[in-house]
Formats: sequence, structure tokens, C-alpha cells
Amino acid sequence: MRSNLLKNTDWLTILMYLVLVFTGWLSIYSAVYDDSSQGILDLGERYGKQMIWIGAAFLLAVMVFLIDTKFFYVFSYIFYSFSILLLIGVLFLGIEVSSSKSWFQIAGIQIQPSEFAKLTTALVLGRFLSSYSGKLNNPRNLINIGGIILLPVSLIMMQPDVGSSSVFLAFTLMLYREGLSLKIFGIGLLIVVLFILALLLNELNMILFILAFAAILYWIMSGRLKFLFIGLIIFGGFFGIISGLNEIFSFNIKLEHIIVLAAAFSVLPYLFIALFHRMKYVIPVLIIFFGSIFFTYSTDYIFDNVLQPHHQKRINVILGIENDPLGEGYNVNQSKIAIGSGGLYGKGYMQGTQTKFNFVPEQSTDFIFCTIGEEFGFAGSFLLILIFVVFLLRLIYLSERQRSVFSRIFGYCTFSLLFFHFAVNIGMTLGLVPVVGIPLPFLSYGGSSLWSFTIMLFIFLKMDAVRMSMLK
Repeated sequence: MRSNLLKNTDWLTILMYLVLVFTGWLSIYSAVYDDSSQGILDLGERYGKQMIWIGAAFLLAVMVFLIDTKFFYVFSYIFYSFSILLLIGVLFLGIEVSSSKSWFQIAGIQIQPSEFAKLTTALVLGRFLSSYSGKLNNPRNLINIGGIILLPVSLIMMQPDVGSSSVFLAFTLMLYREGLSLKIFGIGLLIVVLFILALLLNELNMILFILAFAAILYWIMSGRLKFLFIGLIIFGGFFGIISGLNEIFSFNIKLEHIIVLAAAFSVLPYLFIALFHRMKYVIPVLIIFFGSIFFTYSTDYIFDNVLQPHHQKRINVILGIENDPLGEGYNVNQSKIAIGSGGLYGKGYMQGTQTKFNFVPEQSTDFIFCTIGEEFGFAGSFLLILIFVVFLLRLIYLSERQRSVFSRIFGYCTFSLLFFHFAVNIGMTLGLVPVVGIPLPFLSYGGSSLWSFTIMLFIFLKMDAVRMSMLK
């Protein structure tokens, strides 16, 4: 039995895991080393602590392989409930790091429960979806899935930790593989576009954009230009009436608000015409239009009251709204300088000047990729990215060959979370996405991320090794 387990284990994936882990450790060593260091196991330095985390991660991986995979299926809801309790507990008993109350301090060790919540959420999604009988797009199932994902997200947002909460969006990749409607993805994409445009455009231009988008969308969906013109005529009539009353009685209503009011008053007569002529797609387009209006007005509230000031500045810097090279834009600017200075082949291991003189903050954690870029250049960076891409593609391949639905879903959850972390972290260091504090899996300094991803990976590898005996 044990020999079969070893024979069926995917050693290629484990080899790539080991390469990533030890590449991370070498980069951490280079990022924080100085002449006063006492050795590779100096627990006063981050590389010494990381070696302990790596050793513990290997031990956890072995323990996972000794556990029957049914254990994770049977106790998935218990694990999930425990992680929710930890997320609640950290709000009251946690310590504050970087303006977020996200960590427990236990015997000098900091543990971040949100990292393990990703693992337990993946287990519960696997168990729930493996019993839904193919009815993923059933409204009741969608509500349950949304609840499973949004419960930890809401608790993490209360810490507040925007980066960790945003990672849960990655589960949509797994849901797409399991049959989630493209319409829902379209709505998600629309929300992202509206959020960005709401920050870039003033209120009037934003309302005009939504109005034009809704008109074009209806034309594309229905192909009935005649009724589009009828709608615009009705809208124009109400717009004229409200504008006239605004001038006569000096209500001082803003132009953008007049447009919204005219659209609202136009709904009933236009719906009457639509029902009489059996026009399709009117109600969905109206829902999208008014939903977009509501989302636009709520964006300012979310941006001003939910996001932390440093997150607001980082988003503004990325979008070009603000220029803050010595403030929130400093990390990204120094990161790009470090990576660019590496050239084609880099400056050599432990020879990076940006690294040695600490120009890039958090270089051993969120910006660990800068060390690799500076010391090994484009060639080294490309090789690391290539290894990670092959690693992710391997996870997709392993997921697709599972006989158990639970195993396949959990495999795709593992892939989705790792892909999201990888893409966003690399994007942060290159200035393509806002800096939200997401580590690079297996490479960044920290025990919680390394342990949670190691446990998740090796649970899936154990599932793959025994896949021929798993039927559910």
C-alpha cells in the first residue's frame, strides 16, 4: 500500500515545489543578510526563521500524506467553522500589523488565520459542490456558494485586510470550470470596469457613460433600433420637463441628477410599451442600468470608508490620479528600479545594490521578486515565472484527471488561489496592480502563507495519489 502511494505520487510537482521554496529562502537570505549575521539558522534574522517555517512545512506535508483523504472530506465543515471562529477571535485578541488586526501572537510566533481560511473554504466548496448534482447555476446553490465565500471575506474586511479578502475572488476560476454562467462573469467584469471608471471620471461623465452603455447594450441584444429611439424620446421628454421645472423653481438640481430622475420617470411608460410590443431584454438592461448607477454612487462610499488611506493612495497612484513617488508610490518605483537594474543576466547573487541598501521596503515579503529580478536579471526572472507557470499548468492537469468531483474541485481551488497570488504579486512589483500586501506563494517570508499553501498542495497531491480508489 505504502509503495503504491509513493509510486503514484506526482514527484514532478513536489520537485517544482521544492525549487520554489528554496529559491524563496535563498532570496530572503540575500535580501536581509549583513556582516553581523551569525549563520543560516540565526533566529534573529528572517532567513533563520524562514528555515524553521520550511522545516515545519515539510513535516506538515508528511503528516498530510499519512492521513486518509476521507478525513478532509468528513471534517471539512468543522475545519471551516473553526477558521471562522479564528477570524472572529483575531478581531478581539489579535495584534495590529500594518494597520490591520490580522495576526495572533503565540509564544513569539505570529499566525495569520486568514491564510488558513482559504484552505478551509476550498475544502467546504469541494464538499458542497460535489453534491450539487450539476445544478451550479441554481439560485439556491449560488446563494449558498456566495455565503460560504463571503462569510470569511466579510470578517477579513473587518480587520481590515483588503489584500487577503480579495484573494477569495480566485474561487470564481474554479466555479467557471464547474459550469458557472458566463453572464455572471460578465457582471463581475462590469463591476470592475465601473469601479475604475468611477474613480477616473466625474459624476456627470460617469452617468452619461452608463446611459450610453445601456442604450448600446440594448441595441446589440435586441437589434431593434426603432424601440431604442422611442426610449430615448421618452427620456428626452422627461429630461426637458425636469430641467424646465428646475429652472422655474430654482431647485438647483445637478445635471447628473436630472439625468437619473429622467431615466427613473421613463421606466413605467417604456415598460408599458415594451410589454405591449413583447420587447425582449428591456428588464435586464434596466436592471443593469440602475444597478450601475447605484454601484457608481456607492463606489465613493466604499473607497472613502472601507479602504484604508494607504490603499486609496495606492489605487490613485496606479490609476494616475495622484503622483506620490516619495509616499505610497515609493515601493513600486523602487521595485521597478531594482528589477530594471538587473538587466539581462543580473548583478549576481547577493550583489544587488538596491537589495543591499534596503531601497525597497518589504523586500523579503511582498516584494521578494525584486531581489530575483535585480540579482538574476530578466533571464532569472523569466526562468522563475516559467517554473511557476509550469507548476500551475501541472495542477490543472492533475485536477482534470481526478475521478472524484471533490478532488477535482479542491485541485482547481488550489490552482486558483496560487494563480491569483502569483499574478497579483508579480503585478504589484511591476506596478501593474495596486499594492495590496499579497505574498508570492512559497517564496515570500512568512510561516502562515507557506504552511497553508503547503498543506493545501499536499492534500491535493495525496488525493491524486489515491485517485483510483476515490469514487465521490
